[in-house]
Amino acid sequence: MSMITATTWVPRGFAAPFPSKYVFDEDEYDRISKLAKLQLDDAKEDLEEAQEEKKQKETNGSNGTAKAPDTDEIDDDLKEYDLEHYDDDDDQDGAGDTMAMFGNMKNLVFHENDEEDPYITMQDNAEEEDEEREELQILATDNLVLAGRIEDEVAHLEVYVYEDEADNIYVHHDIMLPAIPLAVEWLDLPVGKTAAGANGKGNFVAVGTMDPDIEIWNLDLVDSMYPDAILGQGAEDADKPKKKKKKKSKKANDEFHVDSVLSLAANRHHRNLLASSSADKTVKLWDLNTTKCAKSYTYHTDKVCSVSWNPTESTVLLSGSYDRTIVAADMRAPDAKAPRWGVESDVETVRWNPHDSNYFYVSTENGMIHYHDARNAPADPSQSKAVWVLQAHDESISSFDINPVIPGFLATGSTDKQVKLWNIQESGPSMVVSRDLGVGKVFSTTFAPDKEVGFRLSVAGSKGAVQIWDTSTNAAVRAAFATKVPQIKGDGKEKIVGLDEAETDSDSEEGESDDDDDAAAAEKGYESMEE
Repeated sequence: MSMITATTWVPRGFAAPFPSKYVFDEDEYDRISKLAKLQLDDAKEDLEEAQEEKKQKETNGSNGTAKAPDTDEIDDDLKEYDLEHYDDDDDQDGAGDTMAMFGNMKNLVFHENDEEDPYITMQDNAEEEDEEREELQILATDNLVLAGRIEDEVAHLEVYVYEDEADNIYVHHDIMLPAIPLAVEWLDLPVGKTAAGANGKGNFVAVGTMDPDIEIWNLDLVDSMYPDAILGQGAEDADKPKKKKKKKSKKANDEFHVDSVLSLAANRHHRNLLASSSADKTVKLWDLNTTKCAKSYTYHTDKVCSVSWNPTESTVLLSGSYDRTIVAADMRAPDAKAPRWGVESDVETVRWNPHDSNYFYVSTENGMIHYHDARNAPADPSQSKAVWVLQAHDESISSFDINPVIPGFLATGSTDKQVKLWNIQESGPSMVVSRDLGVGKVFSTTFAPDKEVGFRLSVAGSKGAVQIWDTSTNAAVRAAFATKVPQIKGDGKEKIVGLDEAETDSDSEEGESDDDDDAAAAEKGYESMEE
């Protein structure tokens, strides 16, 4: 089984032309050994909790008589770790750390270069190094596409290079993740061990997963072992000196998330701010300079699935929840009453209109899209009145995006496996084209951020495939956005670029044949709410 759960683009010009190779030195050892030790501590805590639960069950057994646990019942696989003496100091005979993975690190001999190492008999080939460096090169005209993938229960982030002129996409490198990725957000600020101040330029990614911690990775570094920074309890515990163990918190609090991270939003005006939302029902604001939680907000009574910063009012954050409400709150005034809107079913995604920051979109589990004027907040969420409402899909709208370059160009993706493109005008929305791109249930639809590739749409889903659709090569799109599409190049055929073209079920003629039926259904679902 392979699926892609989230994608995002990296704008041109931010990736290093020649990414660096990861270097494991003593400083890096000291940094990650804390994190590895913390993971062992967590494993021990879980074991102790399980043993305590078992003991209580035996104590509360038949006739209320306590039964002493039989040591022979302890799993033989756990005996070899001697967890009973895990915290004991063990400096006898120069024994090293208890971590088998890095236990002999301090006893290793380091050589300045390979020539001085007597165990290396084959010296580096300069030509091979140059060839490898060339393979990693990223050109100024390339875009990176980031995709969170789960494959055979192994989670990782794949970094693709998309070459638009060559109609090519390939995997540049990947990053192992601790759990299923749910949110991927690109950051332009150096974070963690490579932080370079407020004016620094970086190429980083924040990843939210089924785990409560947010990991931040440097995209210009290949083969990294551990993230550059962690936002959450993992980082808090690693920074604190060792003391008596405290049971890991599972209760929502003001310092870190305690459940899955469902959405991330980087603030492009205040670059050190990252917003996150979680299944623990909270929204948190992180300071990337300190990697600490600056503020926590509890606007919702159920899982908060989506957050989005206003493009002009840079401190206003939009949040949507399974409690079927949307809140637009000024992060500077956490105690003020924030305007709230209601919808008919669970919220899936919220987005501000990048071309008019007074308006925002909401997609729902019932396949609806609501378009609201933020200036017309209702007195009660149940009295919410949208500018318009659209029945875009018959099933849940699992993803949608507003084109940042072309006003009024909207893409929606659904668990019905369809990707639909919409033209949003003052009179309301109209469907341009509907297409099955062969990615399975659609989990991600994202427009490219640069003007040169403004019509490119990345689509991914349950089949584990990523497709880059040049929507400007579609006849219906060219007709709808005639004044904005570039002159078509080549043979005039529709262009879709994927990692594996054989897996693509897309067929231009088949997709076009359904347009009339889909358009009729879209118009039927459209309801004007302006009256």
